[in-house]
Amino acid sequence: MSQKIIMNFTVPGDDFTRAGEASSAVKRALKQLGLNSDVIRRVAIAMYEGEINMVIHANGGEIVVEIGSDDVQMILTDHGPGIQDIALAMREGYSTAPDEVRNLGFGAGMGLPNMKKYTDEMTIDSIVGQGTTVRMVVRVPQS
Repeated sequence: MSQKIIMNFTVPGDDFTRAGEASSAVKRALKQLGLNSDVIRRVAIAMYEGEINMVIHANGGEIVVEIGSDDVQMILTDHGPGIQDIALAMREGYSTAPDEVRNLGFGAGMGLPNMKKYTDEMTIDSIVGQGTTVRMVVRVPQS
């Protein structure tokens, strides 16, 4: 693959029925491109967790995915409340999700930790009151 494939998605806020559409579309594209199944799984998990976080905490946002021969890059941007304490938010089990979200089975505090676990690189830039940008990279093993 000499050129990067770029996919753009809008994640609607407060719509759990549509959360996961972007990660499913990317998963399909990666399968069609014949990428390694471990890469596909890791990208799908990290993206899904990011989508859910956008729905729960930020009233949606935008995702740009760049698929290249060496890696898959995901940039998730929202205009939500921002993350006050990124180190705290990265702790497994820490969650600011409201009870109604927890009652739906979401908000267990594993989103950001799983995003980091399933990617090779992850950075979070967040400004309280303005929003958050998460950049994730999953490298594609070269055969």
